[in-house]
Amino acid sequence: MDGFKKRLSESVQLRLSVTLSLAILIVAILAGIFAFVSAFDEAHEMQDDTLRQVALLFDRQNMTLQYPVGKISDGDDEESRVIIQYLADGSKASGNDDDATPLPFPTTLADGLVTVNVGGEAFRVLVKTTARGERIAVAQETGARDKDARESAWRSLLPFLILFPVLLLVVGDLVRKLFRPIAALSSEIDQRSEQELHPVDESHLPTEIRPFVVAINRLLARVTNTLQTQRRFVADAAHELRSPLTALSLQAERLAAADMSPLAHERLVPLRRGIERGRNLIDQLLNLAKAQSVSNLPASPVSAHDVYRQVLEDLLPLAEIKHLDIGVEGTQDVQVLINETDLLTLVKNLVDNAIRYTPEGGRIDLSVGMDQGVALLRIQDTGPGIALEERERVFDPFYRSLGTDEAGSGLGLSIVQAIAQRTGARVDLRFTDEVNHRGLSVSVWLRVAK
Repeated sequence: MDGFKKRLSESVQLRLSVTLSLAILIVAILAGIFAFVSAFDEAHEMQDDTLRQVALLFDRQNMTLQYPVGKISDGDDEESRVIIQYLADGSKASGNDDDATPLPFPTTLADGLVTVNVGGEAFRVLVKTTARGERIAVAQETGARDKDARESAWRSLLPFLILFPVLLLVVGDLVRKLFRPIAALSSEIDQRSEQELHPVDESHLPTEIRPFVVAINRLLARVTNTLQTQRRFVADAAHELRSPLTALSLQAERLAAADMSPLAHERLVPLRRGIERGRNLIDQLLNLAKAQSVSNLPASPVSAHDVYRQVLEDLLPLAEIKHLDIGVEGTQDVQVLINETDLLTLVKNLVDNAIRYTPEGGRIDLSVGMDQGVALLRIQDTGPGIALEERERVFDPFYRSLGTDEAGSGLGLSIVQAIAQRTGARVDLRFTDEVNHRGLSVSVWLRVAK
C-alpha cells in the first residue's frame, strides 16, 4: 500500500487516471442508485395503473363476478394474479388467509389505493365504486409486484454496468495517449549520446510541456557553449605547448651530440624521454579535442584492411622493438561507413595500447568480419587484460590501470570512446582468454557501407 501511495504521489499519469476513475465510479454509483429507485417507483406506478385499468374495464363492461370453486387452474400464478371481488363480500370470506376468494378485506376501505395485510401476505388493493353503485376491490400481492419492480430496476442498471468498465478502459487509454509524447521525449533524450546536444524539436509537442522543453533546449545550449569553451582551451593549450616542447626536443638532440661527460649523457636520457612523453601527451590531447568535436566529419566507405595496413606501417617499428607477432587475421575485408580519419585514429589508438601493454614476445591479432548485418573489427592481444571492475573507468581521460609500468597518457581509450559515440559505433572490452582472464579483446561494431 505504501508503494502505491508513493507511486501515486510521484506519477501525474497515475494520479490523473485514479482521479478520473474515482469520479466515474462515484457518478456511476449515484446515477445507478437514482436509476434503480426511479425504475422501481415507475414499475410500481405502472402496476397501480394496471389495477385502475382492470377496475375501469370491469365497470365499463358491466361485468358480474362469480368466485371460483376448488383448485386454481393450471397456468395461473397465485402470487402474480389479479383478484377482483365485491368489497362487501370481504365479510363473507370463509377464512382469514388468501387461499380462496373472496378475500377478507375490510369493508370500510375508502376508494383509492391501499395496502392491506391478509393472512400474513400484503396486498395492494384498489377500491372503486362502479357506475351501478357497487364497490369493488382489485388486488394483487405486493411480493410479486416488488419482484417485478426489482427485476425491471436491475435491467435499467445494465447500461451502467456495461458503460462503467468501458469508460475506465477509455479513460486509461486516453491518459496513456496524452502522456505518450512525454514518454517519447524522455526516450529520445535518454538515447542521445554525450555529443548529441542539439535542441529538442518542440513543434510536435503539446503546449503544456513546451516551456519545459524550451528550458531543456536553453540548458543544452549553455552546456554546448561550456563544452566548446573547454575543448577550445584544451586545443589552444596543446597548440601553445607543442612549439616549446618541440624546441626543447631539438635542443636536447643537439645537446646529446655535444661533448659531455658520461654522467651528463646518463642524465640526459630521462630528460629526452620526458620531453617525448610530453609531446605524445600533447598529440593525444589534440586528438581527444578533435574526437570530441560536435561537428561530424563526412562519412564515406572505408576499407578496414586499408586502415589496418596504414596503422601497421606506422606502429610496426614499436612492435619490432618488443619482438611482437602482430598482423591481420583472415582475408575477408569489409567496407565500413565512417570518416577515414576517425577510423584511422580509433584503430591506431587501440593497436598502440595493445603494443604498449603486451609483454615482449607476445601476439597481437587484427581481424574484421560481419556480425548480424554490421561490421565487427577486433583487436586482440596477449597482455594482462583489463579487470571487470575497471572496464568502465578506463574510458575516462587520464585513467590508467594500477600495476602497469608502461608510460602513457591515459587518453587512448578516451579518444576511442569519443569517436565511437560521435559516429554511432559500439565498443566492447573482454578478455582474450576468458578462462585464465588474460589478454584484452576490443570489439568495435560499425555500420556497413552499402
